[in-house]
Amino acid sequence: MFEDVIGEVQKAVENSRHWAEKGWPVSFGPRNIAVNTLKEAEALPRTSAIRPEAVNYWKQARLTGNDAGDWGEKAIAALGAGNIKGAADALYFSQYLEKPFTEFSRTWQPLYDAFLARFRPN
Repeated sequence: MFEDVIGEVQKAVENSRHWAEKGWPVSFGPRNIAVNTLKEAEALPRTSAIRPEAVNYWKQARLTGNDAGDWGEKAIAALGAGNIKGAADALYFSQYLEKPFTEFSRTWQPLYDAFLARFRPN
């Protein structure tokens, strides 16, 4: 019954676990230098004034994406058990974790909204 939703959540888990590698457009420093992935941030010269900021940002994106993915896996387990409320709670927390990056990551918030529209738990 929930196979399609489980598939969507699995895609979101995979996507969020790779936010730092796939990246998105983001700029750092007063000159707005684009550093769009963790790999790009780590490749900056160690003397670069923006390197610490960019590396920190992308490491935080990686940690947050992995944490959100962990909660996505909890949603999958809940769906497998037929527990819609448990799945909704786990998806809520995934989208909550994503909030600092939602403008760019666009992973959990749309999924959570679609889930609620379809399965509004009481």
